[in-house]
Amino acid sequence: MADGQADIGVIGMGTMGANLALNIAEKGFKVAVQNRTPAKAFALKDDNPELADNILPAETLEDFVKSLNTPRRVIFMVPAGQPVDDEMDKIRPLLEDGDVMIDAGNADFNDTVRRAKTVEGTGLKFIGMGVSGGELGARHGPSIMVGGDKDTYPLVEPVLTKIAARFHDAPCVAWLGTDGAGHFVKTIHNGIEYADMQMIAEIYGVMRDGLKLEPAKMAAIFRDWNSRELSSYLIEITAVNLDETDPQTGKPMVEVIIDEAGQKGTGRWAVIEAQKLGVGATTLEAAVAARGLSSRREEREHAAGLYAGVEAGQSQFFADEAGFSELESALVTAKIIAYAQGYAAMAAASDENGWDLPLGTIAEIWRAGCIIRSHFLDDIAKAYDKGQKVVNILQAPDFVGRVAKGQSALRRVVAKAALAGIPVPALSAALAYFDDYRRARGTANLTQAQRDLFGAHTFRRFDADGAVHHKWPAV
Repeated sequence: MADGQADIGVIGMGTMGANLALNIAEKGFKVAVQNRTPAKAFALKDDNPELADNILPAETLEDFVKSLNTPRRVIFMVPAGQPVDDEMDKIRPLLEDGDVMIDAGNADFNDTVRRAKTVEGTGLKFIGMGVSGGELGARHGPSIMVGGDKDTYPLVEPVLTKIAARFHDAPCVAWLGTDGAGHFVKTIHNGIEYADMQMIAEIYGVMRDGLKLEPAKMAAIFRDWNSRELSSYLIEITAVNLDETDPQTGKPMVEVIIDEAGQKGTGRWAVIEAQKLGVGATTLEAAVAARGLSSRREEREHAAGLYAGVEAGQSQFFADEAGFSELESALVTAKIIAYAQGYAAMAAASDENGWDLPLGTIAEIWRAGCIIRSHFLDDIAKAYDKGQKVVNILQAPDFVGRVAKGQSALRRVVAKAALAGIPVPALSAALAYFDDYRRARGTANLTQAQRDLFGAHTFRRFDADGAVHHKWPAV
């Protein structure tokens, strides 16, 4: 292999790394590839003869580095955590001033901030890059969220704009801020994804247990919804999931799948960071908790026996056009509320970390390539592009009317589900957040009174400035 031949390199030939490398090669760039097991790098070239001229596998890390033209650009597509630090430690002595290390895995943004600091003053550059879209996105065009020094982004921009998904011919990639900004935005993206998926699953539960619909009928309803306000990748694939037949049993595929959902941590990170920032991302929290509870299947099965005598009310859901419309409106409304929570977390993190996150741009680069891509993101982008400060999506003029109109449907669906004993934790959390958010005077005054009595934590009064402590009667 000739020295300095590759435009960019990818370390890690797992599913995401291999597909990203193929995407880069297909766009006309020469990409060096390396893996802990070198055979996987060479297999990528052998298995893709149509792209072989642009794939340059390396036996060793030294060969890999030599094959890159300068400044060298190295993408790490290895498991998050210690493996990233290990690979950075291995390659750092082989790099020179101006070379760029890019972590494109699902990293904890706190790790990204730390890694950015480790290269300060070394002459090397570091980028933390969120990549969304899964296997197909990596191969054909993901949504890419870049964090790092602004003057480093132009070194990778020519490649990233070519491999990113496109929406109306605009690449779904942007520099979002320094150090961990890109990975933080990706984390919140995944938290919203959890909420979106959970709410869809809850509507499915209502259709299955409240309306007793067959999956094929549900698929037709979701396909219809996908032609209107709910139009999105997740609604589209839900119809595909529900329409699929298991070739072994002839049953609907969803009925042979065990009801346990996995998670890789990013949704949980989103909730943790929202809590640390003091942002109530309750719908995201409910979705993460629901996945956790789903994994305790044996416990749930035992509990079902213990509470077999508990009678829920008769379902008040109706399998007619009005009933389906109510479910649709409830899902649209809850979706807006979930996104409002995610965007509130990003706004708070932007202030906390000095990122100045371009919230409208984030909506734009999520419109294609990523899992939560939808027409709905166009509306969010427009809300931020009108030159006014958006404190919360729920205060944006274009959304106020929609939520005010749709909240009654969400309220009815949550109430009917509760009466029928059908769990809808994320939909319920969305409604509770909305009701709490729109209440001019809440109930935290009592909480503050309690805290002051048992811990002298003080409180503020409406009729005076500053914090005060009251001498409460002894208890």
